[in-house]
Amino acid sequence: MAYTYKITVFTPTYNRAYILSNLYHSLQRQSYRDFEWLIVDDGSADDTETLVASWQKEGNFFPIRYCKQENGGKCRAINRGLKEADGELFFTVDSDDYLTDDALWKVAKWESELPKDQNFCAIAANRGTSPTETPNRLFAGQYLDGSAFTRYELNDGNQGERAFIFYTDIHKRYLYPEFPGEKFLTEAVTWDQMAHDGYKMRFFNDIIWIWEYKNDGLTKAGYRLFLDNPQGTGFYFRQKAEFFHYSWKATLGMWYGFTCDAMDRCTDAQIAEYIGMPRLLVWPMKTVHNILQFIRKKR
Repeated sequence: MAYTYKITVFTPTYNRAYILSNLYHSLQRQSYRDFEWLIVDDGSADDTETLVASWQKEGNFFPIRYCKQENGGKCRAINRGLKEADGELFFTVDSDDYLTDDALWKVAKWESELPKDQNFCAIAANRGTSPTETPNRLFAGQYLDGSAFTRYELNDGNQGERAFIFYTDIHKRYLYPEFPGEKFLTEAVTWDQMAHDGYKMRFFNDIIWIWEYKNDGLTKAGYRLFLDNPQGTGFYFRQKAEFFHYSWKATLGMWYGFTCDAMDRCTDAQIAEYIGMPRLLVWPMKTVHNILQFIRKKR
């Protein structure tokens, strides 16, 4: 597909009018100009729409496109953004963060240097709490070629996160599954699918994205989001077990952990379905959990 721009900077947002200007102003400062800013408003009840409309009238060198939809969570917003994107590269930037002034210039430069015959789907750069500080583990060398699975090797799940810029055409083949009644699904679902299918990523240590944990952010909500969205959580765990060829011991541990977390929210049938385990094992696992809880309280 022919695209109008090199990069779509995509921002899903929900009630972030109070801070979205930080990202807007960082886009105004970009040294690279071949990009669009696509915003999907996920049902905001604040004045986000009015604010963005005022920015659209300011004569920026980049177009600002705004779409509003019923609140459905970040991954539904990403699905919408992928369908609307008019950039060759798709760069999701959260609404409470912002970019360094040279971020998009670096992205375009790095992409131009990727081998075109090695099945790359994305570039991964660093996020930081400042332009010079990041909790992520740095690696030796100018860059590191790997896949989405490399994230687990770098232990980013226990530290910070990275900025991922995908080829739009490839990401469109990996839309997020949508589960009725649920609004959260980890983005790792599609990243891991790409890695499993043989797609590579090139990682850079350079910090191009500045973030700060917010009280109303997804990161702050932590594991509660996984607990409140058991269908998507079960899907992610099942997929990870399949891709990483879990042993029976690891699989049983996954089933037990999910059962313990979901037993107050789901029926036995739902637990078995969501995590892909035999229903007959749910009751014994719940019983073991309750016995262990009783013993701990007696100590």
